[in-house]
Amino acid sequence: MDVSRSKTNRLALSLAGAAVVLALIVVSLGAFTRLVDAGLGCPDWPGCYGHLLWPNDAEELARAAQAFPHAPVEHDKTWPEMVHRYFASVLGLLIAGLAFIAWRRRGVDGFPFRLPLLLLFIVVWQAIFGMWTVTLKLWPQVVTAHLLGGVATFSLSWVLFLRLRREPWRLTSGCRRRLAAFQPWLVVAIILVVLQIALGGWLSSNYAAFACSDFPQCQQQWWPSMDLAAGFNLFQTVGPNYLGGLLTNEARIAIHVVHRVGALAVFAYLSLFCLALFRVDDVRIKRLAALIFAALLVQVALGISNVLWAIPLPVAVLHNVGAAVLLLTLATLGVQMWAVKRLPANSEQRDKLKGEQMV
Repeated sequence: MDVSRSKTNRLALSLAGAAVVLALIVVSLGAFTRLVDAGLGCPDWPGCYGHLLWPNDAEELARAAQAFPHAPVEHDKTWPEMVHRYFASVLGLLIAGLAFIAWRRRGVDGFPFRLPLLLLFIVVWQAIFGMWTVTLKLWPQVVTAHLLGGVATFSLSWVLFLRLRREPWRLTSGCRRRLAAFQPWLVVAIILVVLQIALGGWLSSNYAAFACSDFPQCQQQWWPSMDLAAGFNLFQTVGPNYLGGLLTNEARIAIHVVHRVGALAVFAYLSLFCLALFRVDDVRIKRLAALIFAALLVQVALGISNVLWAIPLPVAVLHNVGAAVLLLTLATLGVQMWAVKRLPANSEQRDKLKGEQMV
């Protein structure tokens, strides 16, 4: 029985590791698909012009043109969309497998139960959002939610991997107390990063990346004319088609400027947070703080490069991936914060305690 459980645990750990890798690929492909305007590369769902892959030969192209006269086939947009869908489907199957194992192992040896089910719930909604992205013609609310779901899947898959690995830090009582005091700081940090990712998704889905082509100013002004109400109208009607965006220039400027202000707030907060973590007397905490700060610096550099170099595709994709990685580093710290164990007393301390008890 113990051997069977050990094999199941190793299988779950392998599946979780594969899910992390696949989730990163799916996030990257999603960013690439969005940035090359391939979100509507296939006008139907889940297939592409009625095909499992996409139409290729002359006969298939003729049938596609007849069935979808208002959506001509563009090969440079069909394949990114379908490759993204297939990788996402494989990821969904992996997570379904993890949820099945968790259901079978519920209540056994502290095996994570609710987290795999939460991941499955998110993946199901991701499929729905993927469908709505096509059927609602890139409605910004759906596109942004789809991005957040992808990042959440990536981060929570990593959290599941760490929990299945079961390697909590062992810290002294003093370090444990200091680390526990930072738990509210970490919650705020995660909230700020998630909000900033949402702002980035809103900026991208409303095609506001080019609204400010200079840095650090925008339109050669520190505070340009902008329309915040229109830029952040979350109740805008659906359709007819958001490819290219429908907002005015002032509304797009508002989104871009708020995203920059949010980036400044995240940078300031995380910098202070990492500085405070450096004061904890444990090398692992210091290393993780340095990793968080490094991820933050890279993300800021990528964001500035996007503006200065007019959104080059590789940099833009890396900026999306960088946001997910930054959240991942914070999730790693969170797992260790809540799973940390007390460092066992050394032999001298145990001998001293025994001697005191004998007296």
